[in-house]
Amino acid sequence: MKRIGILGLGGVGGYFGGLLAKSYYKSDDVEVVFIARGETLKVVSESGLKIITDEDEITVFPTVVSNDPAVIGKLDFLICATKTYDIEESLDAIKKCITKNTIFLPLYNGVDAPERISVMFPDNEVLQGCVYIVSMIVSPGIIKKVGIFEKLFFGSETASVYKMKALQTIFKNAGIESYLVDNIEDTVWEKFVFISSLASATSYLNQNVGQILESESSRNLYVSLLNEITMIAAVKGLNLPNDIVMQTILKLEKTPKNVTSSMHRDLLAGRKIELASLTEFVVNEGLKYEVNTPVYDKIVAALSL
Repeated sequence: MKRIGILGLGGVGGYFGGLLAKSYYKSDDVEVVFIARGETLKVVSESGLKIITDEDEITVFPTVVSNDPAVIGKLDFLICATKTYDIEESLDAIKKCITKNTIFLPLYNGVDAPERISVMFPDNEVLQGCVYIVSMIVSPGIIKKVGIFEKLFFGSETASVYKMKALQTIFKNAGIESYLVDNIEDTVWEKFVFISSLASATSYLNQNVGQILESESSRNLYVSLLNEITMIAAVKGLNLPNDIVMQTILKLEKTPKNVTSSMHRDLLAGRKIELASLTEFVVNEGLKYEVNTPVYDKIVAALSL
């Protein structure tokens, strides 16, 4: 019996965790454990997790939903999908559920998570991963997914291929479009180029995707961010496509026009934002690799206020 924990039932954890819970409901092979707290724990315990897509809506029930390590039990895999500013605190709360064989799959918005998790759990395998999806919390226990994006990429240069293939099979049987890739760091950075520039631009300009594409000055700011972050990726020696800036702009043009980034949504709602992992991280990498990032600098200064 493989036990998979889902830490964080937001747009990503809720959606992919929901697909796993639906597929492995009362399974003898896989147990899906939702790690939740507060109102989300209450709602999901009583009435399940609801997932709304453009086509339909489903309600799913995990094997276990709890925030108590004694109830959660030992985990074979842990999919981490909280906000990046909660990484250390949320993992510390369930450290009793982690054995030396637990494999972590971080699906956060930034690229700094694997390193941060490895500092806490130096003996464990920490994969790298990223997803392409537009999904958000409507209210605790209710997730809404918009559009067709729904891809999950993961991999590792050091982890056991056997264990990663076992996870891939679990995903596949749950109908999750997932890819086990060799050069995962390049893939994760390709996504980071997209998400970091979008989060930074939408939050700074207070505009959605459509508004950024329609305004020449907004579009220029967005392209400047892309140029700065891709220059850092190049200096770091990552192997991104030569036309990464163009590809990222095309990705944005395929995104629903009324959509914005999760960081912008959090900012509008007065919640804490992932500025450190999505914007400030790029400024710090720029300093480290001696790449100028004037537009990123300006946005960090403005949003830090």
